[in-house]
Formats: sequence, C-alpha cells, structure tokens
Amino acid sequence: MNHESTPLTPGAPLTAGNGRVKEARKLSRRSVRTERRLFLADGPKAVEGALGVPDCVVEVFATPAASRAYADVLASARLVTLVDDRAMASLSDSVSPAGVVALCRHLDVPLEEAVSAAAGQPRLLVICADVRDPGNAGTVIRTADAAGAAGVVLAGQSVDLYNPKTVRASVGSAFHLPIAIESDAAAAVDAARAAGYTVLAADGSGELDLFDAELAGPTAWLFGNEAWGLPDELAALADHRVAIPIHGRAESLNLSTATAVCLYASAQAQRAARGSVGTARDAGAH
Repeated sequence: MNHESTPLTPGAPLTAGNGRVKEARKLSRRSVRTERRLFLADGPKAVEGALGVPDCVVEVFATPAASRAYADVLASARLVTLVDDRAMASLSDSVSPAGVVALCRHLDVPLEEAVSAAAGQPRLLVICADVRDPGNAGTVIRTADAAGAAGVVLAGQSVDLYNPKTVRASVGSAFHLPIAIESDAAAAVDAARAAGYTVLAADGSGELDLFDAELAGPTAWLFGNEAWGLPDELAALADHRVAIPIHGRAESLNLSTATAVCLYASAQAQRAARGSVGTARDAGAH
C-alpha cells in the first residue's frame, strides 16, 4: 500500500468499543442514515465503487489483513482507519466480513437528473415501484448498470437505497449510474414521459408481448412489487403493459429475472437501431 496517498491511522486498530466505530455502527438504522446523509458500503466491490465517485467516501475502515489484501482498491482512499476483527464484524452486515467498509455520503440525485441522463441518445430508464426486498433492489440496479441504463428511480415505498443489503447486492453498481428516490411513483412516471420516454409497465397479463413491442426508442421500464406487482392505477399511466411470454409451465418470473429479460431486450433493440450490435463487453455470470 502506498502510505503517502492512503494515510493509515497511527497506533493500534480501533476496537468495537471505540466512539468512532460506535457512531458508524448507528448507520445500520435507516433513520440515522437519513438524518446524517451517510451510509456504509461493505466489501471490496462496494468500496471500490464508492471510491470512484468524487467526494463520496469520508473514510474507509479496514482490518490490518484487509488493508494489505485490498491495497490496490484502497490506494485512492484519503484515509484508511484500521479496526480489529470484532469492530469490523460490528460494522459489516455480512456473515463473513471481507474486512473493508467505507463511510460514504449519500449520492442519490433529483428525479429530473435521473430521467434526463444521456439526453439525445436512445435511453433506458428503470422505475421500481414499491420494491421492498433489498436484494432485489440491488440486483435490479446491477442489471440496469449492465444493460447500459441511463438511470434508476426507486419510487413509492421502495426499500432504502442505502440499506446495506441493497448496496451489497448491487456489487458496486449503485455508484455507477444516477439513482433517484421519489416517494410518488406516479410523479416518476409523469417525469419519464415528460422527458420523452415511452413508459412500459412489466405486467404478466399485459396486452403486448415483449417481443412484439417497439423497444428501439427511449424506454422507461416500470416494475412493481415482488409479491403483488403494479397497482392498476399506476400501470394505467404507462403507454403499454408488456408481458414476457412464458413458454413452459412456470407460473411467472421473479422480479430480478424479469428485469434482466426486459432491459436486455431493450438494450439489444437500441443497439441494433444505431448499428452497434456486438460491440458490448462480454461478461459471465458471477
């Protein structure tokens, strides 16, 4: 590790009883995260993503072993505070902590910024309405990032973006694209339409088959709750309700899978329309 670019706190690693560690641990509560506009990013992928956003990271907590193992990741950190294993376990939400946690500033953007990203190009936007499971929300953000979406909106009563499980499930993607938080899901749909998007509601009983839909233009996909989907009054605001065809005996697809199918169908159509099919970086599943 380059100690000149990444100062380490002098002395013994901080313990779980240290006041700074205790204050950081309070960020496990949503009310504290909201009040302080701070959150914890747990694990090397999340820390690496956070360090890539200017002025996002306040400091990084790391065990001595992790500070050596992830020296390349931590090289751009302004301050790395060493903590012992018990202190790290108290900061991490993981069953098996990797040993690095970043204290970060909130990075959500206004709704208007999320929906106006990448203006003038074929655009792809994701609106999640009342998505409650943090693992699902993080996976949707990761999928949106992979598919080249311009932004994500967590709308209605969706899970907190800064829930540790949401951040971890995004595998760093929460730091890669604009994400807005909007309590009024209808307002998010209206903003997308005003920005020139065609809004498509993912609905198992939709009137339009996914593979018959026009997907080459700017498209905002609207996804609902994992258990009960989209309320009729919200789905009615969309330009179309789109169903993914089920060719086998499965009753339906879960939210994360449906999101991946819809977003990649749109990404493929948009890339084909601008003649850039085949130039994407291939990546296996992890």
